[in-house]
Amino acid sequence: MNTPSFEEEVVAATRRWLEKAVIGLNLCPFAKSVHMKGQIHYIVSAAQSVEELQSELVDALLFLQQADPAQVDTVLLIHPHVLDDFLEFNDFLEAADMTTAALGLEGDIQVASFHPHYQFAGTDSDDISNYTNRSPYPTLHLLRESSIDRAVEAFPEASDIFEKNIETLERLGRPGWDALFDEEINNVKKN
Repeated sequence: MNTPSFEEEVVAATRRWLEKAVIGLNLCPFAKSVHMKGQIHYIVSAAQSVEELQSELVDALLFLQQADPAQVDTVLLIHPHVLDDFLEFNDFLEAADMTTAALGLEGDIQVASFHPHYQFAGTDSDDISNYTNRSPYPTLHLLRESSIDRAVEAFPEASDIFEKNIETLERLGRPGWDALFDEEINNVKKN
């Protein structure tokens, strides 16, 4: 039996999070379709510095721009070795937006963010609402604006998603969130 590489483990953990939290809890009603169609492209960054990540971001943005939307609708640029500190990650988002604009992709592609220590302004670090954007690894989500527009047309209450997500997580609570991912560990222990 082959042992999965670190990159394969990172992608597998991100897929589990996507399937169990983002899709399973319906935190993003648009994610299921692109996931089921295999239109999410996962890139695991080897970057060890912000400069290296910046270069990989440029490559990922250009890749998404040039990719056939029927094949690749969105990109998750997962960077497990850099920007583990949430405040540094949050500061980098401005550079990500500036990079998107400098490439002439503003209005075509936007960058969303997920992080293991994500924290909304005005919340405590352990506030359950932060878990709407908590992923296993720091992740830049590159989305086509045209896809967002189509999704919003299909889901007219898109502006209510954030509030519904917080309500969902408050009902679930931290024990419920932890149980989503403990199931695999418990199954391994039983076998």
